[in-house]
Amino acid sequence: MELNDKRVLVVGLGKSGVASALFLKEHGARVTVSDTKSGDELRNEIPVLLDHGITVETGGHGERTFKGQDLIVVSPGIPVDAPPLQQARSLGEPVIGEIELAAQFLPGPTIAITGSNGKTTTTTLASEIMIAGGLPTLVGGNIGTPAISLASRATPETVIVLEVSSFQLETIQTFHPKIAVVLNVTPDHLDRHRTLEVYVNAKARIFENQRGDDFAILNADDPICVEMAGRTKASVFWFSRQKEVKQGAWVRDGSIVFRQGEQQQEIMLASQIPLKGSHNLENVLAAICAGALMKCPPEKVSEAVQNFKAVEHRLEFVAAIRGVDFYNDSKATNVDATIKAIESFPANIHLILGGKDKGSDYSVLNNPLKQRVKRVYTIGAAAGKIESQIKNVEVVHAETLDNALRKASAVAQPGDIVLLAPACASFDQFKNYEERGRAFKEIVKALA
Repeated sequence: MELNDKRVLVVGLGKSGVASALFLKEHGARVTVSDTKSGDELRNEIPVLLDHGITVETGGHGERTFKGQDLIVVSPGIPVDAPPLQQARSLGEPVIGEIELAAQFLPGPTIAITGSNGKTTTTTLASEIMIAGGLPTLVGGNIGTPAISLASRATPETVIVLEVSSFQLETIQTFHPKIAVVLNVTPDHLDRHRTLEVYVNAKARIFENQRGDDFAILNADDPICVEMAGRTKASVFWFSRQKEVKQGAWVRDGSIVFRQGEQQQEIMLASQIPLKGSHNLENVLAAICAGALMKCPPEKVSEAVQNFKAVEHRLEFVAAIRGVDFYNDSKATNVDATIKAIESFPANIHLILGGKDKGSDYSVLNNPLKQRVKRVYTIGAAAGKIESQIKNVEVVHAETLDNALRKASAVAQPGDIVLLAPACASFDQFKNYEERGRAFKEIVKALA
């Protein structure tokens, strides 16, 4: 992709937008950035952009801003059907996302990991397996480091491990992972995608440019993933915690086995996995598949898994106070993730639910709530909807995270669990799920 002297507009000034703008400018483009947020809201981002000679537009998109551009790079938070983008496409202006931009400049093999839940844990673990296997590795994408930020450090030998979201996959064109992983697909982001079918189609784009010498890793226990296998030209490998698979990873008599063709390898004992929850067994199986396909030695794969620590904000143990354990799963931003968090504990859970609704059906929580949860504490904008859909459990309307924690702490008995697994986005009361998780930990520390 030739960028020198090209007029390029970057829409949205999140992490990926800022990184894209700086990269584009460094490669000779004439860059404008535009965001609907005010200059005050973007006061931390604007100075570095101006210092590099980048034109900054805040507080909305000007009528002429999208006209006459050679390229538009859109941040994942911007809906692809936003009217200014539709207008730009009608004028023949190419619209891509930051992942697609990065794909043009990352010379080595890419492992791309997506799914409704487990992406960050699996991406982090897969990168640690590659490193343990002696492969030069960089990790980024939706996990926090923009993919475009890796381009300056990547060589043809560098393995790029990327977490990719449905929003990022909507704007790809040539993005071509050597290994594409889909962990699971359950209803999520329906406030933006509107229907499950649209969401599934966005996820399935991860296979769009794969060839016969590439690999697709899919969850054999997930019916949507099984259907997706027909959408890739790549060689399909499965992972399953419930049954033996033809090619891929599964558990046999307590051992994790990987099969490729006629060859089978015992990688490690399932009991050696240090993470809580059956969903994390699935994440480990997927990462093991990726490691095995990249020819990492089995003993190094096992070593990386055994040394792996839970990712922050994912079933993260915070503290034990008077016999009560506090867990932060702020990343559980959809109903399926919350169910998996609940199922990680046998019973006696005080569950904090709520935040910004994503078009979810909370009634599917009723069975796990009845089986394992003592009380639910609702917070945020979705509290009313949650309270109208759940039953078979005592509900405390707490409004804020601080209130919820204090109320739960006051009544929890030794042996109980206080769990933040909100089933919602954070944007009503917090900047992101990380800020919500940090607030949880700070309040717990104060309670201790």
